[in-house]
Amino acid sequence: MAIAGSILLATATAGHAQMASRTAVPVAAATVAAATPVAPEVLTYADEMPAYPGGDAAMHQFLAKKINYPAEANQQNLSGTVYVRFVVDEQGRIRDAEVAKGCGHGFDEEALRVVRLMPWWTAGRVAGQPVRVQRTLPIIFRLSR
Repeated sequence: MAIAGSILLATATAGHAQMASRTAVPVAAATVAAATPVAPEVLTYADEMPAYPGGDAAMHQFLAKKINYPAEANQQNLSGTVYVRFVVDEQGRIRDAEVAKGCGHGFDEEALRVVRLMPWWTAGRVAGQPVRVQRTLPIIFRLSR
């Protein structure tokens, strides 16, 4: 789209419109290709999936310890599940955390906050090489009374 826009702009503004449009296409294409870095591929599955340090039990303990039940939800006796999607990069860091499916009442913000606090994970691997892997983690909010 940007290239076509350059062609139209070049032909409309110059007296040598035909010559300008011929030179604008290769320059614009080369600039776009050089300026756009290729992002690493994000997989949804790997030979060795990313893992929380200490396993699932340790992750559940971490979540139970760090989650603060939202006051609004507590007053209204609400519960719910928030699905947080994130990428575990080649070093095991959590990147691009977002709510894939939320339930409101402060649960979404709290789930994101806690996921961003997590320690580095063990990176996923394909053929022994670390890769970026997308994960979706359900975080369940339930009052225990």
